[in-house]
Amino acid sequence: MKKKLFALSMAAMMAASMTACGGSSAETTAAATEAATEATTEAAAESAESEGDTEAASEEAAAEITTVTPGVLTVATSPDFAPYEFYAIGEDGTPTLAGFDMALAQYIADDLGLELEIVTVDFDGVLTELATKSVDLGMAGLSPDPARADSMDFSDIYYEGGQSLVTVKANADVYNTFEAINKPDVTVGAQVGSIQMDLAQENSPEADIIGLPKVTDIISELLTGKMDAAYIETDVAVSYQRNYPDLEIVLDVPYDVSGSSIGVCKGNEGLLAAVNASIAKALEDGSIEQFVAEANELASGEKYEGLLDAEGNVQ
Repeated sequence: MKKKLFALSMAAMMAASMTACGGSSAETTAAATEAATEATTEAAAESAESEGDTEAASEEAAAEITTVTPGVLTVATSPDFAPYEFYAIGEDGTPTLAGFDMALAQYIADDLGLELEIVTVDFDGVLTELATKSVDLGMAGLSPDPARADSMDFSDIYYEGGQSLVTVKANADVYNTFEAINKPDVTVGAQVGSIQMDLAQENSPEADIIGLPKVTDIISELLTGKMDAAYIETDVAVSYQRNYPDLEIVLDVPYDVSGSSIGVCKGNEGLLAAVNASIAKALEDGSIEQFVAEANELASGEKYEGLLDAEGNVQ
């Protein structure tokens, strides 16, 4: 555009110069007009070429990203992990997939010029979908655990979280240390395939460890007294505590790998680089902070955590 304006200015200056030199004849005027026309045409061509180069560069960048389904970003998630992913229940009772992972997934898809498709499975299923390369990304509050490195690549950290030991208020003075829960007669819960399961086995190997597919099942077991304590991601525990005040977070659980990242289909270096660029952009422009705030607000209202039935209704 700058080249075009410069060329037009030069054309005008040429015409003015020829007239100022006494060229008032039709021949002089025609020459000036011809010069201006040529300059304008050249500028337009350069502008079109520049715009074409930009468009070609964008298309080339998009072409470097390969996905399971061309033009679509397929993301697996486990919607039982508020505020990361869950169903917000509308006034009409309709469940809508929500959470800051889902908002970030849409942001990334939009940033890459792809359509977003979400596949909802249990947490263990997210890992399986990635391992079999059936999806492009896995977003379920994943920690970049080195033990998973053979089945997926990890994006940069996009959110710093934590791990907690949870029980009910009536047992808060009893099950509040690793020593207290590391006994054969104590039942300790964690989600199957999760980092929390690893933490349970590491910190309370002598306990009766119970693995359940959904965090909602763990919460139910705690509240009904069938489980003594459980390892749960901190923000998720806080979210459940809002709805179930009888829950008590009694201990911060040390964990070497801090934060959440996105699982990326193994070996897809182009997609991994693009996802990291989108994460950096979302962190810089404040979008992730906004997504977290909005997800926490939605999670404090009516919600459902788990898989819907075949008709898309709450089970």
